[in-house]
Amino acid sequence: MNESANDGATPLLELRSVTRTHGDGATAVHALRGVDLKVGSGELVAVMGPSGSGKSTLLNLAGGLDTPTAGEVLVGGTSFDGLSRTAVAALRRRALGYVFQDLNLVPSLTAVENVALPLELDGARVSVARSAAVAALEETGTEHLASRFPDELSGGQQQRVAIARALVGPRTVLLADEPTGALDSETGESVMHLLRRRVDDGAAGLVVTHEARHAAWADRVVFLRDGIVVDATGPGPGLGALLDLAGGDSR
Repeated sequence: MNESANDGATPLLELRSVTRTHGDGATAVHALRGVDLKVGSGELVAVMGPSGSGKSTLLNLAGGLDTPTAGEVLVGGTSFDGLSRTAVAALRRRALGYVFQDLNLVPSLTAVENVALPLELDGARVSVARSAAVAALEETGTEHLASRFPDELSGGQQQRVAIARALVGPRTVLLADEPTGALDSETGESVMHLLRRRVDDGAAGLVVTHEARHAAWADRVVFLRDGIVVDATGPGPGLGALLDLAGGDSR
C-alpha cells in the first residue's frame, strides 16, 4: 500500500519501496517489505503496530542510521543512496531531528552541551550553538537543567532534553521513537503539542507510538504489521480500527 501526502510538492521525507532484510537464507528476518511512505511539510504521521512489526527499523532507515536492502530513502529530495558516510552524517545533522527510544545522551556533556552538539559538529560557533540550545531547552521546559549532566536528571527530564536536541536549529524532519515513553500523561501531552507546533511551522514529523491518544495528534496514522503497511487513517474514529488490527494493543 502506498501512503503519500502533499501530492505535487517534494516531500520532506520519502521512502520508495524500502525493504530491510537481516541475514539470508532460511534464517533471514524481513523487518520491512516494500514500504512506500511520503511525509510532507506541515504533516505529522504516527506509526503504530505490534512489537516486531518494523516500526523502529522504519525510523532508523528514515534517519539514515541504517541502509535499506532494497529501495531508496530521500530527505528533502536528496537520496541517501550513493552519499558518502560523511555526507549522510552532514545531512542528518542539518535536516533531521531524532528522538531515540534509549535517548542517546552523551553522559560526559551537560544538558545544554548535549543539545548544542549537533550544531557544533556542523561548524556553528559555540556561542551560537549554545544560544540555540538554551532556546530549545526553554521550549521543553528544561532550561533550568542546562548545567546538569544526564545522570543528574530523572528519566523524564532526560527525555525532554533529548527532545530539545531533536528540535534545535532549522531541522526540517523530526523522527521520534516513543518520545513520551518516560513521561507522565500531562507532560507527554505537552511534548506532543510541542512536536505538533514545530510541524505546523513547516517541518515533517514521523512518530512511533503505542498510545492512541498521542497518535490522535497526527494527520495520518500508518499501521505496520510484519514489515508491511496494512492500513492508514486520519485521527478520529478510524483509529479504533487500527487498534483492533493489533488485538486492541499496539505495543
